[in-house]
This record gives sequence, structure tokens and C-alpha cells, in this order.
Amino acid sequence: MTGKWVDISQPLHNNIAEWPGDTPFSYEVAFTKAETGSVNIGKLTTSTHMGTHIDAPFHFDDNGMKVLDLPIDLYIGRARVLDVSGKESVGRSDIEDIDFGGAERILLKTGSRPDATIFPPSFTYLRADIGPLMKKRGVRLIGIDTPSVDPEISKTVEAHHSLNENGVMILENIVLSEVEPGDYELIALPLPLQGGDGSPVRAVLRAMEGGPHRS
Repeated sequence: MTGKWVDISQPLHNNIAEWPGDTPFSYEVAFTKAETGSVNIGKLTTSTHMGTHIDAPFHFDDNGMKVLDLPIDLYIGRARVLDVSGKESVGRSDIEDIDFGGAERILLKTGSRPDATIFPPSFTYLRADIGPLMKKRGVRLIGIDTPSVDPEISKTVEAHHSLNENGVMILENIVLSEVEPGDYELIALPLPLQGGDGSPVRAVLRAMEGGPHRS
């Protein structure tokens, strides 16, 4: 491994934008050191899908796996970053000619969510036909720098279901603005939430030997 660790997580703060209608994020010091005599104690309120987070299949399937059902090694290992900037949506035809290099984790850089304090009126989403391609290439995790792999208005969340049916888990709201395409070591561990439908994560990358490259 080479290079420094790069944080690709959205910082969680009281101005971060939530999904419309979801629970806003809030952090406060509930008890100060002056009050307790020894320590400050914080309190937070949040959706499980706030900031950079993973989706467990239970999020969109009542019979789907929950956070603690998911194997930890999904979220640790080699990932390839692909630049798909400028596309309204990404499906099989957009990436099937790109070499995945055998990576089991694919991170898509769309550049369509530049400001985490504003929920974007539109953002790049995935089309359902991407699921079978991911399975064919041996991909187990897909990450994207947008709030969701499906459009905000979707009620059928076809990309979520297609990915799950093809054994691909989902990482959303990563920050790739300063990350070049190429191969990296990824760590993006969810919290051990019993019964959880998703979880915020601290996602980090470190360039692998040979460094980033243009796809």
C-alpha cells in the first residue's frame, strides 16, 4: 500500500441536508463538564441514512438482510474509482467497456452533489441494468457520491432491488471530489446496529501501489 489515507465521508454537522422528509441530523452537548464535574457528554439525533452511509437490504425489502447480517469484509478491501461525471444516469452501456481490474468494490464519481448542505434538485442515479453487469464482474459493493442509487422521486427503487438481487451492497454519499480514478484500499465500516436498515460510516481510501490512473 502507498499514500496517505483520504477521508471520503461527509462531515456530520447540524447544517447537513437530510433526505426530504427524513430525520434531520442534530448534535449538542447535552451535559457540560461544568454540570457533571468531570466530562462533556454529547447527544445526537439522526437518520440511519445520514451523510455517508450504507444501505442494508432491509431498507427496501422487509425480508432483506439487516446491518448485522452483512459480512464485514464487504467494507474493507480493494476498490476501483471510476469517473462517470456528466451523466444523468449510469447503466450497463455506460461502463461495460471500462476495465474493473477484478475489483470487488466499485466507486462511482459523478460530481453531481457538490454541496452536502443542500439536497440536490437532481443527481446522477443508476439504472437497473447495472445489477447483472456487477454480478458478472464479481462486484460485491458499489459506492456513489450521491444521496441514492435511485432518483428521489422513485417509489420502486429499481436500482436498489437490482443490485440486491445480484448480490451487490450499496454505499451512498461518498465524497470523491478530490479522488482520481484508480485503485485504492477502502475502509467503510457500518455501526453494529441491531436490526438496522442502514448505518452512517466513516469511509476512507488509500491509494494502492501504482497510484491512481485514468480509466
